[in-house]
Amino acid sequence: MIKRVMNTWWLGLGMLAITPTAAAWGNAGHRVVAEVAEEQLRPQVRAEIKRLLAREVADATLASVASWADDHRSPATSAWHYVNIPREAACRFDRQRDCSDGRCVVAAIERQAHVLAAEASDDDERLKALKYLVHLVGDVHQPLHAGYEDDRGGNKYQLRAFERGSNLHALWDTGLIEAWPGGLPALRQAVASDKSAAAGGDPKQWAEESCRLVATPGFYPNSRKVGEDYQHRAGPIVRSRLASAGRRLAQLLNANLTSRHQ
Repeated sequence: MIKRVMNTWWLGLGMLAITPTAAAWGNAGHRVVAEVAEEQLRPQVRAEIKRLLAREVADATLASVASWADDHRSPATSAWHYVNIPREAACRFDRQRDCSDGRCVVAAIERQAHVLAAEASDDDERLKALKYLVHLVGDVHQPLHAGYEDDRGGNKYQLRAFERGSNLHALWDTGLIEAWPGGLPALRQAVASDKSAAAGGDPKQWAEESCRLVATPGFYPNSRKVGEDYQHRAGPIVRSRLASAGRRLAQLLNANLTSRHQ
């Protein structure tokens, strides 16, 4: 069954051209992160989110806006989705070196969290900040969105699987999720029940965690021909990072989003 799913996936994946600003985890992965977060929101925060989202669409949810930041990406915001850390830096984020102009995922999350919490922010600003946070917290937990600049977060690391060409970034953005045994319902259940999900920390630490995964031996496959063995090794990382993103997104929203209409 796994092989049939993987074969179908690779047929399409070989045609993808992914950039470092592409949708980390793909639309499905971002929805999973949002769904996990929604389950962990405080009642008053959930109500405030519903009120803000209803300004645009009455029945909108965090999951339904999880890919909004990609759909509305522009030259000014494209770099908000990732951060590059030099290989020689041993995954230590340096703000002046890696994000001196504030155009990286670490600074973007910090800014949007501030907008969401600030008393001076109006509802339109807070709604936009909310939609960015739902997406960007997912982005920073995709390991290659805190990868190396010299290969554009794995985009230039070409590989083959099941006789199809692709690259490492594409594999992690969408391929591993779309090939999950049992499909998306099984992935949602696995992520929701994951007990290894990390909590707390800040965007800088989340990026460094992702980078350390990229630096782990075997993350870059020794063979450029990738098969099911890599999927089996990567599966627990995918599950854990999605679960951690959902848990931390909920914590971030619970801490920064309070109702002004109680």
